[in-house]
Amino acid sequence: MVTTRRTQQQRRAQAEAALLNAAAELVVQRGVRSLTLARVGEQAGYSRGIVTHHFGSKQALLDRLAHATQSGFVPGIEDLPPGLDRLLRFVDGYVGALADIGVMNRAFLLLWAEAATTSDLAPFFRERDETFRAHLRFDVTAGVADGDMRPDVEPDDVAVAVVGQLRGIGLQQLLDPQAVDTARLRHTVTDYWRRALRLP
Repeated sequence: MVTTRRTQQQRRAQAEAALLNAAAELVVQRGVRSLTLARVGEQAGYSRGIVTHHFGSKQALLDRLAHATQSGFVPGIEDLPPGLDRLLRFVDGYVGALADIGVMNRAFLLLWAEAATTSDLAPFFRERDETFRAHLRFDVTAGVADGDMRPDVEPDDVAVAVVGQLRGIGLQQLLDPQAVDTARLRHTVTDYWRRALRLP
């Protein structure tokens, strides 16, 4: 039987992934303020020394966790041309994905909400939200140029409203999953934006 030994780089990557997953689990279970290097190590089955070796400080851990949790929520959207159709597919896919979000996406939403009162998190999430809004503005601008959207639509306003709505629905889903019927809501929200934006 032939066994292949993992390289040091592979072992490091595996340990870091396990530690970040443990940190995300702690954020979901107990909140950001409960996050310590020792607890992350215990949750992942590693010593605090390993956590310190990988991240150095709680702030560095939070920075890495914030980056790790921002993985694409709606895969395949980037392959579509910009415009109304892509925006609507994104809205539909985002709300639909809330039914089965994993621990990393749950942690992202909680970290995003926490960023409003946590100065250590605020810069990253401000930047992340601006990137999110920029993509939405691009779709609106393209939709207006193509003649699919009303010419009086304001891209900045639509971007702010869509981000607020989607993230707000996500937080409600975390707080009270029984109150948010994502299977029905995805169609309601998508239809709302179709009627609000589409050229009559």
